[in-house]
Amino acid sequence: MCRLFGIASRVAVVAVGLLLPAVASAQSSNYPNRPVHIIVGYAAGGSTDVLARIFGQWLGDRLKQSFIVDNRPGAANNIGTEAVTKASPDGYTLLLVNPANAINASLYTKLNFNFLRDIEPVAGFIRVPNVMEVNPNVPAKTVAEFIAYAKANPDKINIASSGAGTSIHLSGELFKMMTGTKMVHVPYKGSAPMLLDLISGQVQVTFDNMPSSIQHIKSGKLRALAVTTATRSPELPDVPTVGETVPGYEASAFFGLGAPHGTPKEIVDLLNKEINAALKDPQVLAKLKELGGIPMPGSAADFGKVLADETAKWEKVVRAANLSVQ
Repeated sequence: MCRLFGIASRVAVVAVGLLLPAVASAQSSNYPNRPVHIIVGYAAGGSTDVLARIFGQWLGDRLKQSFIVDNRPGAANNIGTEAVTKASPDGYTLLLVNPANAINASLYTKLNFNFLRDIEPVAGFIRVPNVMEVNPNVPAKTVAEFIAYAKANPDKINIASSGAGTSIHLSGELFKMMTGTKMVHVPYKGSAPMLLDLISGQVQVTFDNMPSSIQHIKSGKLRALAVTTATRSPELPDVPTVGETVPGYEASAFFGLGAPHGTPKEIVDLLNKEINAALKDPQVLAKLKELGGIPMPGSAADFGKVLADETAKWEKVVRAANLSVQ
């Protein structure tokens, strides 16, 4: 009798094991059947938040379910990211991926997660160029002239950023590393105060995100020397890339969608398909253009390669600049 009970128990376990994939598949096929949360690691109002709302609205309209933007600011994006890594991998908690994820992986010495291991890439949204820009009184009108000027004045030029560890800061550190220039980093609490001091001449150069600087450039308050993307920006077509003078240089803010590791492939593929459809929609593209964004269509694997490459690139810069945060 005991032997028969043992056999029955093993059969029951096997049956449950066979049933679980079918249950997961059924849940995936019904996705989404309740509201989905997109976690943004910053307060409302910034570029990251705006992008979450643009694509959240698109996904909600297409999939007939609410995609709620859930702002979790703090610890330079790490609080929001950690929340997603600990969430159930069922597609109902997603992450607005941004440059801080790639930078923080090596900048922070103590994280409770591993970004590349714990976040499943879903799809890329856009890349946004940073702009290498100077106060008009700086006697350099090209990147080559600026490099010569900086080398003639080591540690006498103030290079500003919107905060230590931001993409703006690291874009400047990458430039210093690749050109052998020495400048003094001056961090600010955001782009607004940084730009005020750049315009007044308190600092001389920065690598700001294009959306917050483009009007100052067009009005002549700041001089754009180059954009940081691999190709020129349609918003500033006459401005060269840094890479045209410094071969191999590329730095830009990238944005996309991630999910907890282990999220079913069917859900990832569905979200990827819909995001790629959004990147072909004229109304969505018009909104992205306002942000200076260059669309990043592609598969989940394509976005995963972007994340791996960006994380490796910024790790080299963090190490070279001897940066770390506890």
